[in-house]
Amino acid sequence: MTLRRPATRFLAATLLATAAGLAGAAGPAPATAAATTADGKEHAIFAVSDDDTKRWNLTLGNIGNAIEGLGADSADIELVVYGPGIAMLRKDSPVADRIAEAQKKGVHVYACQNSMRGYHLEQADLAPGVGIVPSGVVELIRRQHAGYAYVRS
Repeated sequence: MTLRRPATRFLAATLLATAAGLAGAAGPAPATAAATTADGKEHAIFAVSDDDTKRWNLTLGNIGNAIEGLGADSADIELVVYGPGIAMLRKDSPVADRIAEAQKKGVHVYACQNSMRGYHLEQADLAPGVGIVPSGVVELIRRQHAGYAYVRS
């Protein structure tokens, strides 16, 4: 009888290892297998926290690529700005025109109220159409929990 237990354990371990190997052989599910949202749109949230024009142009370019790839009617895209990046949402920002372009394509742009306070900015200082969220970081967390893909350029 004492020989059966180790044999049973060996058999069970072998079966588990084989099953695990077979499951892994299939590989991960393709990216296109993502769950469809209730509104049928792909949701993404982009974030910028610095005031570097090159970084902003990269992010705005990536947003444009996402809209082009997904289709404007199939995409729900947000841009959340916090930290020093908040200065780039000013009306006279070097990227103000590109931000306005993105908004025309349906991108929702939000400024972090905490950062605005820290950089002494008011709503009137911001480019038209920029919304305000209490905390940029909290907005990112909430949107990720809601199923948004987080993209950081």
